[in-house]
Amino acid sequence: MGVEQLIESGLLQPFCGGVLESAAHPAVAVNPKSLDVKVANGVSARLVLLYTTSSQSVVNIDIDRDASLDIVAIYAADSYVSVSVNQSEGSVCKTMSALVSSSNVTYNYALNGVGAESVFNAVFVVEGREHSTLNLNTRHLTSDCKSCSLVKGVSAGNSTGEFHGLVYVAPDAQRTDAQQQSRNIELDNSRIISLPQLEIYADDVKCSHGSTVGYSDAEALFYMRQRGLSLAAARRLQIEGFINDVVSRCDMEGICSVLHDAVTAKLERL
Repeated sequence: MGVEQLIESGLLQPFCGGVLESAAHPAVAVNPKSLDVKVANGVSARLVLLYTTSSQSVVNIDIDRDASLDIVAIYAADSYVSVSVNQSEGSVCKTMSALVSSSNVTYNYALNGVGAESVFNAVFVVEGREHSTLNLNTRHLTSDCKSCSLVKGVSAGNSTGEFHGLVYVAPDAQRTDAQQQSRNIELDNSRIISLPQLEIYADDVKCSHGSTVGYSDAEALFYMRQRGLSLAAARRLQIEGFINDVVSRCDMEGICSVLHDAVTAKLERL
């Protein structure tokens, strides 16, 4: 089902901002220009951000003490979006993001409370002459916080994909645990720029980052073609497996199929 059908069936609840409560079904904001969200103490909530038309958008989210928020964001049209998340003590924010169009998206996470945790998974797929940019800034501002990010990108044609990631650890943010990974595949004449960074001012931390940009696995393609697949089918199967490693991590009821369909439709055009 599409998003409209999910809303009509009640599997997604329209949301225009304000306090986000625990609910049986996720809240969804479609093409919001400006969105202010608050998750109160101890609440577990779910939010879908869907961009289907070209737009500029600013999203501000506050997650109170011991609250949790799951976010799924799909950028299916040219968009310029800024998402800022402020996390209090013991809060958890899990984000799944998919850029399947020329977009410039920035995520800013501020871990302001002891024991706050951020988990970020994202994919971007570009083709033709598209240009997609994903910026991720995670700021550890107090002690005993954790962040983990995995971003995978695929580019084809003459497109360009960019990932800029920064993990900042403040002087008082001892016992920080921060992991950042960027994995990418270039096809045809396309280009991917991957720039993960660490900026650390504390001594007792566990932080790492890594980045790879490569091509399709020629040996794997040869193996699949020996079993009757065309070059195009073998390449698509390999790319789908690469991307679905991230997409399959979506566990939000109702929207996972929309996310999967949006990514699959994009991969079919590569």
